[in-house]
Amino acid sequence: MKKDKLYYQETLKFWKQLTENQRTLLEQSIVKKHFDKGEAIPTGSKNCSGLFLIERGQIRAYIISESGKEITLYRLFDRDVCIFSASCIMKNISFDIFIETEKETSAYLIPTPVFDKLSKESIAVQVFANELMASRFSEVMWIMEQALFMTLDKRLAIFLLEQSIIEDTEIIEITHEKIANHLGSAREVVTRMLKYFQNEGMVSLSRGAINIIDRKKLEKLTTY
Repeated sequence: MKKDKLYYQETLKFWKQLTENQRTLLEQSIVKKHFDKGEAIPTGSKNCSGLFLIERGQIRAYIISESGKEITLYRLFDRDVCIFSASCIMKNISFDIFIETEKETSAYLIPTPVFDKLSKESIAVQVFANELMASRFSEVMWIMEQALFMTLDKRLAIFLLEQSIIEDTEIIEITHEKIANHLGSAREVVTRMLKYFQNEGMVSLSRGAINIIDRKKLEKLTTY
């Protein structure tokens, strides 16, 4: 329990600026949660859970178009904080953001009513939330810039290189459908582009996996 308290106290930058009563409320309310890979985390105005502090794992935030096409907005990892899981307290958020775990994940949950109360009482908590929002929107703007102004081959090369770094391997175990969901594209288009990469000697394809065999070629593709 002492280790748990130390983790969330270090993660919450505003901890030391809370009053004793506010700290007690937070300690009594915070809950540790475990999520299986592929599990959805409740969000939205009607069912959002609260603020999640990710201890270990990986999650993906994405939106879905009217036609059912997905695009990843950002991803979070160990020691990141998921602000959009508490989006119901942000009155100006008028669109749905979906959150799912990409790996088995453990996290600490600050329930929405508690976080809302602390936000109204403490300027430090408000600043913390605003900084998180600004950081996430910066990531979203980068994704939108890619989607609007970059060709798919460049976006796909960026994704493969980033995924290789995340997984710390040249062999990426992922389906073409999943890549399409990340990029907001169609599976058939992603498959054609991957086959082009393979013909150019940048990757080799196998069932459910992509092996990066010429990293420099992929990197060069991201810079043109």
